[in-house]
Amino acid sequence: MDYSQFFNAALNRLHDERRYRVFADLERIAGRFPHAIWHSPKGQRNVVIWCSNDYLGMGQHPKVVGAMVETATRVGTGAGGTRNIAGTHHPLVQLEAELADLHGKEASLLFTSGYVSNQTGISTLAKLIPNCLILSDALNHNSMIEGVRQAGCERQIFRHNDVAHLEELLIAAGPDRPKLIACESLYSMDGDVAPLADICDLAEKYGAMTYVDEVHAVGMYGPRGGGIAERDGVMHRIDVLEGTLAKAFGCLGGYIAAKAEIIDAVRSYAPGFIFTTALPPAICSAATAAIRHLKTSNWERERHQDRAARTKAILTAAGLPVMSSDTHIVPLFVGDPEKCKRASDLLLEDHGIYIQPINYPTVAKGTERLRITPSPYHDDSLIDALADALLQVWERLGLPVGKKALAAE
Repeated sequence: MDYSQFFNAALNRLHDERRYRVFADLERIAGRFPHAIWHSPKGQRNVVIWCSNDYLGMGQHPKVVGAMVETATRVGTGAGGTRNIAGTHHPLVQLEAELADLHGKEASLLFTSGYVSNQTGISTLAKLIPNCLILSDALNHNSMIEGVRQAGCERQIFRHNDVAHLEELLIAAGPDRPKLIACESLYSMDGDVAPLADICDLAEKYGAMTYVDEVHAVGMYGPRGGGIAERDGVMHRIDVLEGTLAKAFGCLGGYIAAKAEIIDAVRSYAPGFIFTTALPPAICSAATAAIRHLKTSNWERERHQDRAARTKAILTAAGLPVMSSDTHIVPLFVGDPEKCKRASDLLLEDHGIYIQPINYPTVAKGTERLRITPSPYHDDSLIDALADALLQVWERLGLPVGKKALAAE
């Protein structure tokens, strides 16, 4: 039997649906972010990155790099195995304490990625609650969806950010049934924010637990970078907060923070934690340095918001179809998968600008877009150059601008 035919057929389906993904070979330049080297088929080229989730550029911060190098030099690279086998190295202990403090919780637990922390955290929590009903926002990330699915519990989906629909489901579930509400604080494709205070009100009224994914908000919102929950004053009302070290903190890994007994239960039962090698010491030290810095430094957060606001203003003034967003996410509507991919290719090849296309299944068909994420280091000249390049690409592809662009969106 020719097994290759199955894989080739699957790949051909992606090509036919214009969903086949191509990765750009990029090499970031420490100290010059957002500039990078693109190893293109025609040789090396300098490019500007406009879609990184290293939102604050902390992956190149001297304190973060210095902490990583110092720890790797002192204790080596790997963690030596799972925490059950190799023990827990001290930089990891320090990092978990730092994260618990960041979120005002008794304890935290580290995972190898934000994806794993959701997938494993949600499924383990729900399995430990008899007859648990999971109420999940319709636009939750795939990692949360997988966590809900793997829990094996009954689940119901409430309309995105619709607290009235959520309340209907809570009432129908009855007061005696255990319930877990799962949502994100900031949705990364549209840039909108969950009504966390209202969700907490409903959870308290109807006796539900709350699980909030803050991966696109930690480090960037709140006085110390605790996320939207800290900014909105509801962090103490949320049972489980989940976050990542791979975005605003510029490193790698995911975590949950909660009461000590919740964390201990997940630590004791979660296969995705128990059977996985721990994060290396150098990464833990680097993440700790990033968190400590952002707890006291507001420059990055303030500059970040300023750059995002200017980018939105310049692109909107140029007549480009900027989708409405109250956060640092700047989505640019395209609405066609082929043109979205072509726009990305033209920006990279002709203008030295890297923005990855966002197509189905990440977003719904017909809502394809370019997702732009300004950083504190995108200066005025880079923003102006982006607007000029986008206008040229839009004209070349026959995409609408001005009032026509608003109508298309």
